[in-house]
This record gives sequence, structure tokens and C-alpha cells, in this order.
Amino acid sequence: MQENIPEILTIPALQQGYKQGDFTPAEVLNAIAARARETADNPIWITAPGEAVYGKYLAALPPMDFAAYPLWGIPFAIKDNIDLAGVPTTAACPAYAYTPKESATVVQKLIAAGAIPVGKTNLDQFATGLVGTRSPYGEVHNAWQPELISGGSSSGSAVSVALGQAAFALGTDTAGSGRVPAMLNTLVGYKPPVGSWSTCGVVPACASLDCVTVFAHTLAEAEAVDAVARGVDEACAWSRTIPLQKEQLPAVILLPAEEPTFYGDWAAGYRRKWQHAVARLRTLGLPVREVSTAEFSAAARLLYDGAYVAERWADIGPFVESHPGATFPVTEKILRSGGRPELTAAQLFEDLHQLALYRRHAATLLGNAVLVLPTAGGTFTRAEVAADPVATNSQMGLYTNHCNLLDLAAVAIPENSRDHEYPAGLTLFSLAANEHLIRATARAFLATEEESL
Repeated sequence: MQENIPEILTIPALQQGYKQGDFTPAEVLNAIAARARETADNPIWITAPGEAVYGKYLAALPPMDFAAYPLWGIPFAIKDNIDLAGVPTTAACPAYAYTPKESATVVQKLIAAGAIPVGKTNLDQFATGLVGTRSPYGEVHNAWQPELISGGSSSGSAVSVALGQAAFALGTDTAGSGRVPAMLNTLVGYKPPVGSWSTCGVVPACASLDCVTVFAHTLAEAEAVDAVARGVDEACAWSRTIPLQKEQLPAVILLPAEEPTFYGDWAAGYRRKWQHAVARLRTLGLPVREVSTAEFSAAARLLYDGAYVAERWADIGPFVESHPGATFPVTEKILRSGGRPELTAAQLFEDLHQLALYRRHAATLLGNAVLVLPTAGGTFTRAEVAADPVATNSQMGLYTNHCNLLDLAAVAIPENSRDHEYPAGLTLFSLAANEHLIRATARAFLATEEESL
């Protein structure tokens, strides 16, 4: 019965309810559709939950068997730059919309594991932004404080999970879009290494750097989704095998030697949150060392200040040129910066050579270590972002943009999962081959919150 359905949807709670007969997948899906209608003033969805989206998947759901179908009956949301067969993909640009015949590879895998797609979520147009306000479908409000930004670009995906309209959601992450919204809506945001999840059926932002990611309430739920979604896709040019090693703690935790930059009206609160997180990290019994993050910041600047921005123009530029006025103004300005004449082939190779040096530095520094940084140093109201869209967005990416350029895995976790006034968080980074280190460290850190209850 719908009255038994939890306000917050988690994979374990839904599985327990199904086993006990407290409710059925159909009742859960209908409750989600009702919740989406109740929050329609917050433009979470581009294609909202309804029978037209989830009906055929519900009808095809096999008998309950969690061994054969580990995500049986679990509702999930899909960022609207990821294909779901028969449902328009817009990338938050109505003129760009197309209706795919096939779902993205990761979506196919999740459906085969018993998960049920419920709708397509709003995003910063063409996945270009970290604020959640760059969409003609509307600005997605923060789940807890509507005047604040939700974070982007995977804005609707994060808020759908936070507000109980999905148990987990797919996002994408090129420069932090799977991590910043997780922090601002008090979720876990898991970003596997580039290529470990297929991007076949995903609208490219920077194709060589794009990742599909997951938002969930807990690390264990994110890991359950990863177990299904991970794997080589022969149809995906960027796909590669990155096996998980046995989970273990790192030899050392690395913290920034420099004082992190905190900003906005809540800067003091975010500074306190970071200091508290560092104190908790020091209780884990692991060596802690402070290191310069200057080379990480220098690598991050290559994404928009260097030739890498040309990759965005290479993918989306022809559409922008042939559809004048169809692109969100601030998004078009960023995309067009990738077509400026000074971004020559020689400049691209100079940047690639410099990036190779930064990657070598990261590989040496992070050999058996986990780097911990604030996910972001603050937040803004939606009005503040509207007044200065480029500068505010840039500040939200201070601690995220380096990640995929340096071929790192990352997990964003809440500093306090119950604090919605200052939804602060930290991100753990490892080399692509060392995801087991960030998982173990994140699990240990999150346990310190549970012990304090």
C-alpha cells in the first residue's frame, strides 16, 4: 500500500518492503508519479514519471528474484543526456531533441538487472555547468532550500533522489557534475574512472573525458549500481577494463597544504565543516600528509582555459551553428570559446604534453594514497548565479575540474548526511586502478558519523 512506502527511497528499504509484501513495484511507481506532480514547481523533470515511461518496464518485470535481478523493482532516474528507448533525449535543448530507438548501454544493463526507469531529469544544457540553472526547462531548486542552487549539471538527477522520487539516479560527470549536486543535496556521488562505464548512448560534452555516474543515499547503494553498470562495451570507443581490487585502506591520506578557498555568504560555515571533516579523517588511524595541490589546479585550468574546450565545440558546435538562438546564452558563450582561432592544433598538442606531465605527477603522488578535498567551497543562491553566471560556476568547480583530466576515480560524500543548512561534503580521489582505496576510506569516514549518533 502506498502509505507504507518510505518517504526516502533506498534500495535496501524497497527490497525489504517487497519481500514483506508491504508494497509492490506498481505502488512505488505510482507514488513516485504523485510526488513528482506535487513538486512540479521545481523543474526536476524534463520527462516526468508516469505510466508512459515506466509502464512497459513494469509489465515486463520478471517474478521477484534478487539473486537473478539484484535491482529488481528499484526505480531510477536518468539524466536527459542519456538515452532511454522511445523517450526523447533533449540535453536540455528542445531544438536538439531526438527519440532514440535503443537505450544507452548502462541503462540497458540496469533494466536487465530489474531496475525500472521512471523519467528523464533536467540538467544544465549540454551538461555544461555546475549550478543547475542553465536550462530552458527551468532552474532546479536545491532539495532543502529552494532559494539555493541544486548544483549541476546533473541537477534533476540529484534532487529526484533527495526528494524520494527515485532510489538512485544516473548523472554524467566531465568536470564535477556527478559530485557537486551530490554535495548540495546531501547524497553520495560516485564517479568511476573514465571508460569503466560505457558512454554509448550519452550525448557528449567532452567525449574523451565523459563519465556516467550515480547518485544514491549511501555508498553501498552506489556500489550496487556500479556492480551492474561496470564493464567493457565493444561499441564504445572509450570503454576499457578497470577491475576492482580487494578493498583496503590507503597507505596515506593526502590533504591540501594550502588553505582551501571558501566563498559566498556561507563561507564561514563551509570552512568549519571542512575543519571538522579533517579532524574526523585524522581519527581513522591512517598517516595524514599535506601536499601541494598546485599541479592539480593547473591541470584543471586546461579544461576551459586551454585547448580542451575545443572538444565541446567539436561535438556540439555544428548544431549551435545550424540552429541560431536555440542554445542557452551562457552555454553558447562557453561552447563558442572552443572555436576561437587561437586554439590551434599546436596549442592542443602543447596542452596534451603538459597534461602528460601532470598525470605523471598524480600517478607518483597517489600511488597508494587517497587525496581528499572539499567537494566545493560553498554555494550560492540562484539569484546570485543569475547575476554572475560564469564566475559563480567557476568557483563551484575549483576542486572538481582536474579529476577526469588526470584519470582519477572519485567519490563525493556528505560531511553530515543530516545537515541540510550547510550541505557540505568532501571528495576522495584515487588513481583509476585504485578505486578500492577511496571506497574503503569513504566507508571508514562515514562510519565516524554513525558512531557519533
